[in-house]
Amino acid sequence: MKGERTENMNQWKKRVTALGLAGMLAVTGLTGCGSMNNDDVVATVGESEIKLGVANFYARMQQAQYETYYAGMMGTTGEELWAKETDGKTYEQSVKSDMIKSLENMYILEQHASEYDVVLSEDEKKAIDKAAEEFDENNALEDKEAVSGYNKYVKKVLELITIQSKMEDAMTADVDTEVSDDEAAQKAMKYVFYSYTKDENDSTSTMSETEKTEVKKKATDFAEKLKNSDTKDIDAVANEAGMEVQTATFDSESTSPNADLVKAADALTAEGDVTDAIETDSGIYVAKVTSFLDRTATDAKKQSIVEERKKDQYDDLLKKWRKKTDINLNKRVWKKVDFQKQGVTVKDTSGNTEESAE
Repeated sequence: MKGERTENMNQWKKRVTALGLAGMLAVTGLTGCGSMNNDDVVATVGESEIKLGVANFYARMQQAQYETYYAGMMGTTGEELWAKETDGKTYEQSVKSDMIKSLENMYILEQHASEYDVVLSEDEKKAIDKAAEEFDENNALEDKEAVSGYNKYVKKVLELITIQSKMEDAMTADVDTEVSDDEAAQKAMKYVFYSYTKDENDSTSTMSETEKTEVKKKATDFAEKLKNSDTKDIDAVANEAGMEVQTATFDSESTSPNADLVKAADALTAEGDVTDAIETDSGIYVAKVTSFLDRTATDAKKQSIVEERKKDQYDDLLKKWRKKTDINLNKRVWKKVDFQKQGVTVKDTSGNTEESAE
């Protein structure tokens, strides 16, 4: 679950856009608001103070995404999701730790914005004002109180997210975007897979050792026939054997569809060469390399390499700034933001609340 959380919290590529955030979300399913002084200080970041109202609103909007979509995808309730334990912590504790660090980072970026001439434009300020007004209009007073959804806190969160987005662009503007074909080269293959599972009575089961031996013979025969054919036409040979041909692009570091298969295919010295029957725990693969430079996949890899360079530069700068910044978290105040006691969900623009347990 930790890996899934990291992917969901990755604000580099998958963050919710600032101006869409407030306009799309509403709060439901309150199970206990408790008393909260929005002017309490959750953390100090250098000379800046993070008020509880800002931290609560930011956290609740993130919580809404988790409870509406993530919990639903996992087939659990919001309350059950947050109570799950991993690595000695509840899921709520782990996610909240990520959230407060992200918010602290936003304040650090705001403090360094002048170094990159990053400011909010008049159009951005107007758009933020409009989004805050829409949030105010779309939500009942009780809901807004529960998530600290007052105008000044909504606007502050949207301002921070907008500045963060602009800072990412500014901080990575000088990253080298040139990537050679050699560095990004992606090969292509066609392959068939002889599975070690079988369908029985509307369910799947693992084959016996005898059945696996029969499958291995079929796969070995397929590989030999393909290697010895004049054209090495894998589609024709597969059609004759009743097998489905699949495609994949890869390089030496790829692990899909299978690491052993990739290793064998990558070792082939010419386009059109065929692997042996590659046995794995789940079945046997046979592949033919169709290209040593798949143009579409290689160009996509180039873009991925550039994005990784940008991410590394952004992360390195932020890490350096964070190390130089005096950050103090008031755990007692931050603890007041309790996900298990108060559920939050997303409401669509038509007013139909997406189902989310409290």
